[in-house]
Amino acid sequence: MARPTQAIVDLEALRHNCRLARSLSSDGKLMAVVKANAYGHGAIPAAKALEPLVSAFAVACIEEAEDLRNAGVARPILLMEGIFQAEELEIAAQRDFWVMLQNHQQLDELDAATLSRPVTCWLKLDSGMHRLGFSLDESAALLARLRASPNASGDVVMATHLARADELDNDFTPQQIRVFRGHTAALGTPCSMANSPGLLGWPESRDAWNRAGVMLYGQSPFPEPHPQADQLKPVMTLQSEIIALRDVAAGESVGYGGAWTARRGSRIATIPVGYGDGYPRNAGNGTPVLVGGRRVPLVGRVSMDMITVDVTDLPPMAVGAPVELWGDHITANEVASHAGSIGYEIMTRMLPRVPRRYLGQ
Repeated sequence: MARPTQAIVDLEALRHNCRLARSLSSDGKLMAVVKANAYGHGAIPAAKALEPLVSAFAVACIEEAEDLRNAGVARPILLMEGIFQAEELEIAAQRDFWVMLQNHQQLDELDAATLSRPVTCWLKLDSGMHRLGFSLDESAALLARLRASPNASGDVVMATHLARADELDNDFTPQQIRVFRGHTAALGTPCSMANSPGLLGWPESRDAWNRAGVMLYGQSPFPEPHPQADQLKPVMTLQSEIIALRDVAAGESVGYGGAWTARRGSRIATIPVGYGDGYPRNAGNGTPVLVGGRRVPLVGRVSMDMITVDVTDLPPMAVGAPVELWGDHITANEVASHAGSIGYEIMTRMLPRVPRRYLGQ
């Protein structure tokens, strides 16, 4: 029998979340972020499912863009970190990859290039994230330089990234929006600010282009309930089965290092999933796992290939009983919170050993 651990990816749920993102974009265009293998869901199946619903895609690097193009994805693809080598500009020109320019070296390389045709350029401006981007004070001069360049094509998009949009009670996001709009409003160019938390929680950040990432995959960027985010549907269900059951006496420990000791006679189930699959190793005792439709606590350390859970309070279980690690009943965010992490991370680090099965293709 094949190892039962697998990720079920519901492409209709993905499309549902995309339609929600489109509705929040109103007159703006929607860009689907499919970097990091579509946050672990599979970039090519995700992009093909989303292509009729979006205007463009976004990735982190040209290798990710080429994988999509080679698979037949035709929409424009934005390289969100720009180019890493000047030679990438000609590839971008030939394959309709849009280029984010975020430093002067990239801009100089664009000016110096001899391209078969111009490329579409976005300008990254630093409104407070302090990670990538030009100074806001440079925006007018940079735009004029690009508009004069024979290597830049079409409308230049002015973009920035919101640093704390997931904190709905923090005034940093309104400050970023004000300063960005103050420097770009008179430039007569399309703008892009909203990421997933911006689209969901900050209507004033929505603009000509909106970049939906984690929300497409059904995970809320907010730690608390939210009327729009609560409409998202989980796209990935990580599931498995019980492969072993044993009784341990009070005082006996389970797993490496004796990290959990039974306080009573306990029934322990073993499930074939571990950090070798991407399940977080630092998920602690008490992390919820759904067994036979009911929540039970993880006990003992996560190992490379297995975890153990306490099923003492469940009706009698048998080998082969179904298990959900995250999905419709337990969110990736909830699991991540027990591991000191976020849902983004545990989804994106799902390893190839876990087969993906796609629904709704």
